[in-house]
Amino acid sequence: MLAAAGSGFIGVMLRAMLFVSVIGKTVAVLLWTVASWRMAAVCCFFLPDLPILHGIFVSSAREVCHVFTRFKTDRHEVWLTIDDGPDEADTPRILDLLGRHNARATFFLIGERAARFPHLVSEILARGHDVGHHTHTHPVAAFWCATPARLRAELDDGLEAFRRAGASPRWFRAPVGIKSLFLAKELERRGLRCVGWSVRSLDSISRDPARVVLRVMRAVRPGSVVLMHEGSSLDSRVRVRALELLLDQFAARGICCVLPEAGQLRPASPHA
Repeated sequence: MLAAAGSGFIGVMLRAMLFVSVIGKTVAVLLWTVASWRMAAVCCFFLPDLPILHGIFVSSAREVCHVFTRFKTDRHEVWLTIDDGPDEADTPRILDLLGRHNARATFFLIGERAARFPHLVSEILARGHDVGHHTHTHPVAAFWCATPARLRAELDDGLEAFRRAGASPRWFRAPVGIKSLFLAKELERRGLRCVGWSVRSLDSISRDPARVVLRVMRAVRPGSVVLMHEGSSLDSRVRVRALELLLDQFAARGICCVLPEAGQLRPASPHA
């Protein structure tokens, strides 16, 4: 019910923003005919688009899709999320690490990779972890401007790959958090909720695992959603090693990695 209400509000807000954008461009065309008002015309043309662009390109923004970035808890708990798998080399090692620390995580998997390594999807679930949907092909450059048909294919092809591997994702994460104008409605139709993050490790661009851990530990709070990655796109010095060091730090600080319930999820907060 909450998801449906949120999606309905997002739809109304999005239509309002698009209407304002069209009006602004219409006014801009009229102003452009007057030489002394051309600067005003430029402002009218572009400024109404800023809220839409903010909603698309800022991972925690909610103008075009309701995004959860934290969860409610009064304990020293975080939600560890691992993107871009499954990976034949990394996933088994990560599962062993999580098992040693009695930690739980959500693996946001790419559908194509799940279809290639269904046994790893099954193993993730068998070890007590969760599987999230991270699109079928991970189209970083094109997801934000994907047509409705392309968006539906990214969602449905991925869901089919997960289904064949025995997984039924509840959560969705857009590639690098960049969303689509049509995303909210399509997620609602499939019973998926969009999850972002509140702590970004930057492990995908770092070369020093210790710096990755320091960055996370400085930002982490009870209820944080921590973003990590797996796979060959990571630097070999950071790959898996950063997660190993992070889990050691969590254990030393008494921080537990848990899988929150849907009712605990919260959007971004200016006070978080």
